[in-house]
Amino acid sequence: MPDRLQRFALTLPAASRRLAVVGLDVVALLAAMWGAYAVRLGVAFYPNGTQALLAVAAVVIAVPIFIRLGLYRAVIRYLPERALLTIAQAMLLTTTIWAALVFFTGLYGVDGVPRSVPIVFLALAAALVAGSRFALKRWIGASDPPNRRSSYVLIYGANDAGIQLASALSSGGSATVAGFVDDDPTYHGRDLVGHRVYASDDIGSVIRNMGVTEIIVSLPKASGARRREVFERLAGYPVQIRTLPAIADLAAGKYSVGHLREIDIDDLLGRSSIPADPELLRQMISGRSILVSGAGGSIGSELTRLVARWAPRRIVLLEANEFSLYEIERRLDRGRETEVVAVLGSVGDAQLVRRVLEREQVDVVFHAAAHKHVPLLEANVLEAIRNNVFGTATLARASVDAGVSQFVLISTDKAVHPTSVMGATKRWAEMIIIAYAAAARAAGQPTRLCAVRFGNVLGSNGSVVPLFLEQIAAGGPVTLTDDKMTRYFMSVHEAAELIVQAGALAEGGDFFLLEMGEPIAIRTLAENMIRLAGLTVRSPEHPEGDIEIKTVGARRGEKLAEELFYDPARVIPTRQRKILRADRVEEQQGVDVALERLAGALAASDEAAARRILFEVVAVPGTDPAKET
Repeated sequence: MPDRLQRFALTLPAASRRLAVVGLDVVALLAAMWGAYAVRLGVAFYPNGTQALLAVAAVVIAVPIFIRLGLYRAVIRYLPERALLTIAQAMLLTTTIWAALVFFTGLYGVDGVPRSVPIVFLALAAALVAGSRFALKRWIGASDPPNRRSSYVLIYGANDAGIQLASALSSGGSATVAGFVDDDPTYHGRDLVGHRVYASDDIGSVIRNMGVTEIIVSLPKASGARRREVFERLAGYPVQIRTLPAIADLAAGKYSVGHLREIDIDDLLGRSSIPADPELLRQMISGRSILVSGAGGSIGSELTRLVARWAPRRIVLLEANEFSLYEIERRLDRGRETEVVAVLGSVGDAQLVRRVLEREQVDVVFHAAAHKHVPLLEANVLEAIRNNVFGTATLARASVDAGVSQFVLISTDKAVHPTSVMGATKRWAEMIIIAYAAAARAAGQPTRLCAVRFGNVLGSNGSVVPLFLEQIAAGGPVTLTDDKMTRYFMSVHEAAELIVQAGALAEGGDFFLLEMGEPIAIRTLAENMIRLAGLTVRSPEHPEGDIEIKTVGARRGEKLAEELFYDPARVIPTRQRKILRADRVEEQQGVDVALERLAGALAASDEAAARRILFEVVAVPGTDPAKET
């Protein structure tokens, strides 16, 4: 019977549970008033009409005060110990007002109210109100094993999706909705489908009073910047944060309103996602033989997975790292009609590249193979040139000779005004593509070569994100090269989709730039990642924090800020809003001569000469492929 009663109590609607607590308080207050008289008079007490009326007045005064101080918003099961202070404050205020009422009505005296009654009433009422609540908390908690207790959640967003989510959570029984949070003041204090709507400034008090363990962000129509602002605000609270998918994913049927996911690093970028153009993806991939160089890398592997979803005839994985090639070949989600060919080798091996292109009848090449780690390439200049410059030249030349339809070079923002070996080698790669595209057009060859430039990819090899995650997991410190350093970021999935679509838009000799939004301060990224891990930043202002952020100084070749354009005024939009095209790219002259000079330095293993030629050529006005971009 007790178990059935407990289950019944737990299934009551929130309004009914609050009404039951109000009834319990009324009984406690009346009992406290009777006890105060009995203690004062020392005999069994039978109130006269006036005394009964005054007892009812105490209840009438107390209940609104309890409501105002939030005693009925707190969830009994998660009632915090600090609620004792709130109850004491409520009873002190109630007793003061009640005593003033008695004084001004002239009812003090034995027949009315003895002067010590208010003091005894205050003590008894506080004890009974608090005691009844905590006894009820223990009784309810005993019926709910820890592994089966539902969490209490706040839903950030009093909108249609939030309402559907509240209904789904309530019907599923996996969580109890503690209320909504919304920034629209017209909703504040109102009830929405039986749940109170709070202002965002009240989140902290609601978490404390109601035992909230999770906040679900329901803003599917909000911009990326707005979502980022909300996530950063919520990161400081000691609760789990999850979110509904973006409206584009809901509309596409990828998720339902009941699907939730954890906040991840992509959410902190504040980028608004745009659905890919299926026509462009299909045009570029479906039914064709696709080669991806560097297929085991971060960009290459994501490109490969994307290509596999659009029914190519064949996927050729070209990768120099044996383990990376094994992993991507094993994990690839291939279609029933898709043949997968794994090729272990380097893009600099001309004989291998030509044989593979001809044997596999490759239609499209995505050239993602490159050494990208800036400090390592500063110390290994010759290998950087051999792979990034001559590897690109070898693959591009072989692709033109084999009659490949489209060739897409994946470039980087470090190629703009390069100060590092990595950036300079990628600039050379851009030069080579523009020069070879012009030569192909002049010779009437069908290959359309283009380059796609963008900033950093979250989680890519050599990216700062995996390093930060590792440092946070180890307890810190998180190391920054400079507090003022900024970078452009996008997710690897978004980058892959845009690269493929840019290739479909290419006409030959094109230079595309991906819209990267606003640059992100690396320090801000580090702080948000620490908070996302449920930790706090240690600083002189907050010495009790969990993780310290330490500045170690910029390394050779690193810039404080990267650039995407040489001349933003010469950039024009395309049919895909996040893909920009250079208005005009000048044809390159003397690229073959420059390559011969660089090859000579490479053959002589003359690192100093190779470095000098590397930077001399990209600084010469006539050999800059992207000065219009």
